[in-house]
Order: sequence, then structure tokens, then C-alpha cells
Amino acid sequence: MIRTSRTAAGIATTALVIACAGVALGSGVAAADTTCSVRSHAEKRDASTVGVTHVYDKIASGEEIGVGTTVTYKVVVGTTGIGNPYVNTITDFPPSGFGAPVKTTVTAYHAIGGQVTEDVTPEPNAGGWKVTSTGWFVNSGNPVTLTITYPVPSSLQPGQQVTSGGVGVAGTVGVSNEMPNLTACFTARGANAGETVIGSLGENGLGSSDGQLSSTGSATDILSDVLRNLIGS
Repeated sequence: MIRTSRTAAGIATTALVIACAGVALGSGVAAADTTCSVRSHAEKRDASTVGVTHVYDKIASGEEIGVGTTVTYKVVVGTTGIGNPYVNTITDFPPSGFGAPVKTTVTAYHAIGGQVTEDVTPEPNAGGWKVTSTGWFVNSGNPVTLTITYPVPSSLQPGQQVTSGGVGVAGTVGVSNEMPNLTACFTARGANAGETVIGSLGENGLGSSDGQLSSTGSATDILSDVLRNLIGS
């Protein structure tokens, strides 16, 4: 994890991202599309960015996702100019009714190793899930990427379009932004048998309440239990 200098830490915002009540002044999101778009993009360029454009993307893992499986969202925060912002909080807002994440990583620049992907533990934040750091460094060649995976409820109907909530970012003044319209949409479909088994692992002890892997039970044991339940049903 990058350790920021005292100067960078001093200018970082300290408030955590709250619910996306509106797009921050000076930021823009493409007009809403009536189709189900798997990704969306936003940019921020105003006095706070000092002539630099900050860019934000949210992307779902597929245009069609099986019910009872998982969907992964990528949230990318970058810059197209010479500015070097630090991001200390990213909050993702999943679709309404979705449970806790089962896997979360952050890919960010490290002085040794360059872009490194690390597992992180998200925390609830105003209806979404946040990850925090002392400061992830961002420049034009090194965005910071949050990858967060949620179970897809089995109650969804095939053909149903599912749109996520937006994204909030906190950090140095220029990069901080709240983007309720930075969403991603997928269409639910029926899952095949293999996907159904994989999706059910979270209900059999693999996924813990905080969205990380449980320390109890191996994947082999859990899969055996799932198969026994299916045979006995």
C-alpha cells in the first residue's frame, strides 16, 4: 500500500463518501441511455482540478449474468493529464437488494512493483460499500481500480434489466466526486447447472458476513455438501 507524504495527506479530504445525493459541481456524466449499458463514464474538469481532467468509469462483468451467480463491477479512477491526485476512499453502490460483496480487490500503483492488485475488506457506507487507504497514487498511466463482486439474487427474473447504483470518490480536492449516474447495467438470464453450484457456495459457508472468505470449511467440503443437498432434494 502506498504511503503518502505528509503534504499529500494534509490536503486529502477527511470526510468519507456519503450517499450519492448529486453530481459534484463541474463534473459531467453522459446523458442517460434508455438501453441497458454495461458501462458508464464521467469526467471532472473545473477549478479544483487545476486544468487536469479526472476520469471515472464503472463496468459490469457482462451484458448478461446468470441469476444465482455473481456479478463483478470495476470502478476505475484516473487522470488524463499531469496531475497526481491521491484517492483515499472509493464507495460502490450495488443494485438495490443485493447483499454483501464476496470478493473485493484494489489495483493501484506502488513505488516497488508498479501496478499491484491486493485483496481489501470493504465496509458498509450509506447503502454502499467503501474501501479506504492512506492514499492510492494516480497519474495518467496509473489509474486506481476497485473490483467488487456481489451475489446475484436468485429472485431475479430472466430478461430483467438490473442497473447498479453510482460511485463516490474521496481524496485530494480535485479528484473527489459523487456520481449517482455512474452506473452499470446487465440483463439477468437463467443460470446453467455449473453456475448455479458456484453461485450457491456463498450460502454454504464460503462467503462470510463481511464479504470475505470464511476461515471455516474448505471449498471441497462445501461443494460436497452442495452436491449432497442437490441429490437428496
